[in-house]
Amino acid sequence: MQKTPIIHLNDVDIYQQDNLVLSSVHLDVYPGEWVYLIGKVGSGKSSLIKVLNAELKLFSGEATIAGYDLRKLKNRELPYLRRKLGIVFQDFRLLPDRSVKENLVFVLKATGWKQEKAINDRVVEVMQKVGMLYSLNRMTHELSGGEQQRVVIARAILNDPDIILADEPTGNLDPETSAELMQIFSELNRKGKTILMATHDYHLIERFKAKTLLCADLKLSNPGKEQLSLDFSELIDQKK
Repeated sequence: MQKTPIIHLNDVDIYQQDNLVLSSVHLDVYPGEWVYLIGKVGSGKSSLIKVLNAELKLFSGEATIAGYDLRKLKNRELPYLRRKLGIVFQDFRLLPDRSVKENLVFVLKATGWKQEKAINDRVVEVMQKVGMLYSLNRMTHELSGGEQQRVVIARAILNDPDIILADEPTGNLDPETSAELMQIFSELNRKGKTILMATHDYHLIERFKAKTLLCADLKLSNPGKEQLSLDFSELIDQKK
């Protein structure tokens, strides 16, 4: 029996402000799949992720994610969609005036958690998963970039989402730290999480192999293994 895609885009045009960045996008991602998005800066990777997170509106085509129709999504439904999505940003977006624990508690309370014991237990659980339990009471500005990104991953999985959307999660990190974080993503995927990740790091794609799609010339396509290996330096911006 064929699975139903957990992410489905059909003939979708994606705009950043008034600029068309991707045209006639067709995309199916199935439950438990891991998919990379690659492409130069400005090619539409981040815009595609923002569409899936309902940060950018759609005006054409069909688009569903985690059972929600993005063309018909009402504002009151947005928090329920977001609970099914875990978002990992390159720039962290942690609250600098709060401790790590306070950052995570804030998210849980904002998404409807009320019992203090359940909240504390969940915070401990996700921090154990990312190897950061020792940092619960530290301020976020005291953490290294790699440590902050581990906290961001913990924040993303607080509500046990079906899908993790990651936008250049290793973009500002050294290779060793990046590989450690990718191991966390790999373990989450092994346990059934669907991952869609925008990245420019060819070495990580080679090490943690998954389906890879290219954003280029307003199109989303499968570049094929030969094109990916031979022309990768032209397809992506290594300095992003």
